[in-house]
Amino acid sequence: MKVIKNVKVLTMEGPTEIYEEVDVAIEKGKIAKIGKELTGDEVIDGKGHFLLPGFIDAHCHLGMWEDSIGFEGSDGNEMTNPITPQLRGIDGINPMDRTFSDARSGGVTSVATGPGSANVMGGTFAAIKTAGRRIDDMIIRDPIAMKIAFGENPKRVYNDQKKSPSTRMAVAAELREVLFQAKNYMEKREKNADQALELKYEALIPVLKKEIPLKAHAHRADDIFTAIRIAREFDLNITLEHVTEGHLIVDELVKENLACIVGPSFGARTKFELINKSFVTAVKLQQAGVKVAIMTDHPVIPLENLNLCAQFCVKEGMDHYEALKAITINPAEILCIEDRVGSIKVGKDADLVLWDGDPLQVDSRVLFTMVDGEMVFEA
Repeated sequence: MKVIKNVKVLTMEGPTEIYEEVDVAIEKGKIAKIGKELTGDEVIDGKGHFLLPGFIDAHCHLGMWEDSIGFEGSDGNEMTNPITPQLRGIDGINPMDRTFSDARSGGVTSVATGPGSANVMGGTFAAIKTAGRRIDDMIIRDPIAMKIAFGENPKRVYNDQKKSPSTRMAVAAELREVLFQAKNYMEKREKNADQALELKYEALIPVLKKEIPLKAHAHRADDIFTAIRIAREFDLNITLEHVTEGHLIVDELVKENLACIVGPSFGARTKFELINKSFVTAVKLQQAGVKVAIMTDHPVIPLENLNLCAQFCVKEGMDHYEALKAITINPAEILCIEDRVGSIKVGKDADLVLWDGDPLQVDSRVLFTMVDGEMVFEA
């Protein structure tokens, strides 16, 4: 049994579960005990330091666009057909890419990663750990969502190819058509098990059965409303991704009671639909009662800077504890992996990070990162 001793523990199980000078015991990759004067075979003295659960990025493309490589390492967008639900993000991830190491150095231990937003329907996302060599051994849950995209990205890609969709109307129509076709396919399959398999529609059965949500890339307010409209038409679960103009429609999003994965809010406004980009978005949504997770959209923002994104939200008025929730327990709950990660609780995975100071202070450093109780980064 490993024991990390004398640490200030922010469990993220609630604002009252912040402990001074306690010990955390780890056994078989799980959190075994939290208490005083625990003993073990391996003891790590963390006196004066902060122990938190590993951070979680609820929307990125880790391993899909490799670092320092061009086309050879670009595997996130299959820009040959706007509707590709049969694609699986795990088939394009390279765990050997050095950005996995970068993520661990920033205390990020779990992510949702998958296809980009070139296609109207791009394929499935997976929740994975950031430590490992073989993607099959790193999966927390797969699939977790079906990626769909609205707005400028699919319009631009297919307008350049002189094919549909080149308007927002066509983006919505393409999405409706494949959902109708998948619904008809599912109903026929239920009546006749011998019907020929079609992977394109098979991939959408978990969506239609509400086992996984649509993961909807939508920056502009009108695109957000279109995403919601289509989800309601087909009675589907949905999470809203980016939500760049969410602060302009807070009251509407509160009524919808949908989780919002907000970002990337740092950097230049590189296209028109980002004209209202601001860290204020996440702040206003959280303050209104919307469940918010903060994302990097890596490689747009390097994943190891996830805590910096939370810091900027605090600067704009978000409560400190709520900002930490937005990169720990909130994304875990939105991704439906909170039974394993997102907080420090007996029985959960021992994904732990020791900081030499408050993680939301710019000069704080990660001293070590553990995944499943194993040391995967040391300063």
